Amino acid sequence: MSTKTNKNTQNANAEQRKTGMQVLKEMKEQHRESGSGLGRAHLNNRIAMGVLWGATVITIGLLAVILIYVGYHGLGVVLQDFPRFIFTWPEGVNAEGGIWPTIVATLYSTGLAMAISTPIAVLAAVYLAEYAKQGRIVKTIRFAADSLASVPSIVMGLFGLAFFVETLNIPLSMLAASLGLSLLMLPITMRATEEAIRAVPRYIRWGSYGMGATKWQTVSRVVLPTATPRIITGLILSLARAIGETAVVFLTMGIAINLPIIPTDSGRSMSVHLYLMAVEGINLPSAYGTAFLLLLIILALNLSARYISKRYSRIDNA
Repeated sequence: MSTKTNKNTQNANAEQRKTGMQVLKEMKEQHRESGSGLGRAHLNNRIAMGVLWGATVITIGLLAVILIYVGYHGLGVVLQDFPRFIFTWPEGVNAEGGIWPTIVATLYSTGLAMAISTPIAVLAAVYLAEYAKQGRIVKTIRFAADSLASVPSIVMGLFGLAFFVETLNIPLSMLAASLGLSLLMLPITMRATEEAIRAVPRYIRWGSYGMGATKWQTVSRVVLPTATPRIITGLILSLARAIGETAVVFLTMGIAINLPIIPTDSGRSMSVHLYLMAVEGINLPSAYGTAFLLLLIILALNLSARYISKRYSRIDNA
């Protein structure tokens, strides 16, 4: 009887050892599989990081190459004839001298375009963000705005020439160019303003309503002032795009070297001036100098937009 019991005990121990070995073997296989899975995950992560870093380096490298190239050819032209290059008129057949009328025409047309597009864009954004019922109509309006932002500038220039100049009989002038540029700035400003309004916390609105304010009082005195820094950032970015446009102003402003005084005066923007100087081979140094100054203006606008956004984001976080 005791011999049977011992055998049974030995068999049970052997089965337990066998079961334990099987469990240990399965755990090792699972660990090996999980380890290989982690290895693949780390490898995929490294590949993704390498692709992202490569794209970043390529983007920054291209920007650096453009800035260095234009700066190398244009900085010397500006410094060699400074301040005459900025504050005098082009002279002679080769357009030697300064580019002052083109600077004035560029700032004139973009400033007037901003004055035209900003009220329309802000009011439209307020309606979409605060008053409109979210549905097909609002989605259609947003889709139309996004589509308008993606229209090529040459198409917008042809539309400006056909509608503003030919149909409405507006001469080639600052006004026609500003109307064309405002169509480019409108969707950018509207979408940026809408996102800025939506970013305002709801409890700010609730506090205003709790004080007895109406919807319009809350929007005009609470929401818009709170969203102003982001709205200004969107305005500056749209202005930076408009100030470098060539096709729209080429077809609606003209190419006359003229110092504009009133909106119906024609002129020549900086982008059109450098295009004509370079393509026709009239004065390549002047083209490089103009391109360098135009890049400085656009960079200054973009940096100011980043500064405003960064500064007020710190204030909000504080």
